[in-house]
Amino acid sequence: MLEILLALALVGLLLVALNTFVFSMSELWGQRTESRLFDQHVRAVTRFLERELRAAALPPAARPNSTPIGLQEIRPQSGLAEKMLTFELPGGSRLFRWPERPLPEVVCSFQARKEEGLIILWHSRLEKNFESDPPRETVITPLVTALAYDYFDGDTNRWSTEAALKQDPQGQPMTPLRLRLKFAYAGMTRESVVTLPVPVEGLPLF
Repeated sequence: MLEILLALALVGLLLVALNTFVFSMSELWGQRTESRLFDQHVRAVTRFLERELRAAALPPAARPNSTPIGLQEIRPQSGLAEKMLTFELPGGSRLFRWPERPLPEVVCSFQARKEEGLIILWHSRLEKNFESDPPRETVITPLVTALAYDYFDGDTNRWSTEAALKQDPQGQPMTPLRLRLKFAYAGMTRESVVTLPVPVEGLPLF
């Protein structure tokens, strides 16, 4: 009888220890849930931008003697025109919602706005009022707080990060080589870098 009682006591202690371990791990896992979801969101947004820019740098978007990813003056719905990184998607994007049948040849631009996030401005060249109407706007993510631009100086062999588009000696904005996105959520901050793809004229090798 004593051995049975001793065995039951040991089993009870083991179960208590196991329950304590499970609950502590659950609490620790729950505390890191927001951080993990935030990291997943940052990676998803980064992959989305890389995919869309890569599609713009490949045929048929990348036509010969063209600049598929460059700077253009865009007038958003706010009415204040400015130079933005602009590219074209022949088939549009899954984020774009059209009132009718989707049109091809969609011109897109990026803009980061305070308290709004990362915005993509878009409209099709086939729309009747393409030249006069402002582009539509879609929020890619409300968690982007800033958009910066990376440039490489071949003379000094160094990278620099600019909060605004850098200008050449003639005062014209220069197309950056990388985009630097800053995310913020619940006291957490992250940064991701999107490299602008080099346009190609032929078909990819994959």
